[in-house]
Amino acid sequence: MTPTVSFAYSRRMANSEASQGLFSIEGKVALVTGGTRGIGLMIARGFVEAGARVYISSRKPADCAEVEAELRTIGECTAIPADLQDEAECQRLAAAVQERESKLHILVNNAGATWGAPLAEFPGSAFDKVLGLNVKAPFMLTQACLPMLEAAASEADPARVINIGSIDGIHVPMLETYSYSASKAAVHQLTRHLARNLGRKHITVNAIAPGPFESKMMAATLRDFGPSIAASSPLNRIGRPDDMAGTAIFLSSRAGSYITGSTIAVDGGIATTK
Repeated sequence: MTPTVSFAYSRRMANSEASQGLFSIEGKVALVTGGTRGIGLMIARGFVEAGARVYISSRKPADCAEVEAELRTIGECTAIPADLQDEAECQRLAAAVQERESKLHILVNNAGATWGAPLAEFPGSAFDKVLGLNVKAPFMLTQACLPMLEAAASEADPARVINIGSIDGIHVPMLETYSYSASKAAVHQLTRHLARNLGRKHITVNAIAPGPFESKMMAATLRDFGPSIAASSPLNRIGRPDDMAGTAIFLSSRAGSYITGSTIAVDGGIATTK
């Protein structure tokens, strides 16, 4: 009986270690834009806690310094301020990372903006700003980071690009955020288009479409409509940081290596069960 028990124990231990490795991103290098607040910070913190070496970027240097100091108490984090509405800043950010790293395993395109106004008053400038940051910037930054992503990529463990879309790009939102919902639908299509072309380079491209999470962008909406928004979800709650971090870690780990061109709604079923 003893050898059988010992073999069974060894097999369980081996399976446990394999399972942990399946979802591991330890030692990977990640860049998260808009990483100082909201969805970006949830992902950046999750990556740092999971043992990745994380670079974060946002427009305000003071916010970058504050979050860098906070996350460095947990693990490895470096902040590089950049205003990604400017194409040259996308290039500069990529170059700054490349000065420090030869490979980039994970790029999370999260930086974004929104705009709300009644239809009759909605300005054309809102489309320029929102589509520029939400759609053009992820494309330009992915392009600029491509050499580092290719250097990290392999058939067994592809490099990963994760674009942050929104359920507002899947269903029609209640609020009059025309440029935002249009931009997020564009992000989902851009994700599919990039996935088709980058797959042959062993780079996966997927999108996460968040529902309601506590963030600066959602603060006013949740303040005014939080209980009714939670009630609209089959799970009857608002998203939590671990919900977002867990999805990003899954897509970035070996467990997500055969997924590309997908948009995953992380919304408690709000947009996907109606």
